[in-house]
Amino acid sequence: MFERPEVGERALLVHITLASEMEPENPDEFRELAESAGVTCAAVVTGTRNQPSSRFFLGKGKLEELRATLNAEGADVVLFNHQLSPSQERNLEAELKCRVLDRTGVILDIFAQRARTYEGKLQVELAQLEHMSTRLVRGWTHLERQKGGIGQRGPGETQLETDRRLLRSRINQINRRLEKVRRQREQARRSRKRAEIPVVSLVGYTNAGKSSLFNHLTDSTVFEADQLFATLDPTVRRVSVPDVGPVVLADTVGFIRHLPHTLVEAFRATLEETVEASLLLHIIDNTDPARDDTIQQVESVLGEIGAGEVPVLQVCNKIDLIPGAQPGVERDESGRPVRVWLSAHTGAGMEELRDAVAERLAEDVVHRYVKLSPADGWLRAQFYQSGAVVAERMSDSGEPVLEVRMEARDWHQLLARAGTDENRLACLDGSDWMAVEAV
Repeated sequence: MFERPEVGERALLVHITLASEMEPENPDEFRELAESAGVTCAAVVTGTRNQPSSRFFLGKGKLEELRATLNAEGADVVLFNHQLSPSQERNLEAELKCRVLDRTGVILDIFAQRARTYEGKLQVELAQLEHMSTRLVRGWTHLERQKGGIGQRGPGETQLETDRRLLRSRINQINRRLEKVRRQREQARRSRKRAEIPVVSLVGYTNAGKSSLFNHLTDSTVFEADQLFATLDPTVRRVSVPDVGPVVLADTVGFIRHLPHTLVEAFRATLEETVEASLLLHIIDNTDPARDDTIQQVESVLGEIGAGEVPVLQVCNKIDLIPGAQPGVERDESGRPVRVWLSAHTGAGMEELRDAVAERLAEDVVHRYVKLSPADGWLRAQFYQSGAVVAERMSDSGEPVLEVRMEARDWHQLLARAGTDENRLACLDGSDWMAVEAV
């Protein structure tokens, strides 16, 4: 067994360019991942292959170079910017006599360090256990393996079976707890839906500035730093948007290229906030040279979790680092805002963002001042039952006047059930509403 040191880890990074790889990994991004995991990058070993070796992933010559560099640099762990099979990890550890982790292992390690809430810790532990389930054998290579025949059965296989059984039991226990969390989240979403409160979810590539933007919009103090996955646990706050009313703003976990499927599945309860959102704010690091590629990666993950059809407003962040860049709003052919340029660091463009969010949300929200007759008691009750009444006043003639805000779809359905439409309904404008005496 190769135990990881408590402190002072020095890592050797390995990046191999594969001719057969359709979407090659980014070595600079992997270095940031390693530093975010808390290790010191001693050196980077690079190379080129047509396809990975089934035994070591590397060729024999590159393996010797890796061993020599490892001894020269005094590194404690070797990190591969690739997905390794369990057998490749075991073989590499046996050859290099140190701990070996692949890209998924590094990301899981970062998530384990950053999880703070009960739900976040459960989600990370589940992802780790799922990843570990195929790699248990490497922890017991120092024990004798079971052999055939009487007197040949060693303790290793028995221990391995015990570990697998305990692992399955723990995974089932975590899944039950996460299912309870999912039910609680679903109940909260139903409550917001009944109250017709829109949800705006912040999504984007990791380190794009989501937490900084979230703090500006909500006056919160969510941790923010210039590193990958600086914040992991989701945060939800209620804010007020002009002409829309209360809105729930959700800050989600950042995405990354080739996000491990175990993490996507484990964080499905959290990502459901994105799927159920009324609007997505796609935060983009405008200074990133691979900006177009990261946009594509985020859109790919959104499609994977079922949020590909949710309306999106792109937010191009960090314009303070671009000479001559100014805040503003970009619109499509119909005049609808599709992109906002701003700086979450300086606050430039925040008002433009609020106006753009209000405009996009108002597309699906009906805000009316409805004057009802005494015969419209059923309609008044329905407005209250749906949670759409913001305020009520009484006209000089004693007729109730309601300020109503609800989704356009529900508005038309309610009027259809009442056997009327908006043309036959007495609707006041804002000035007439202000002239009505408050109840």
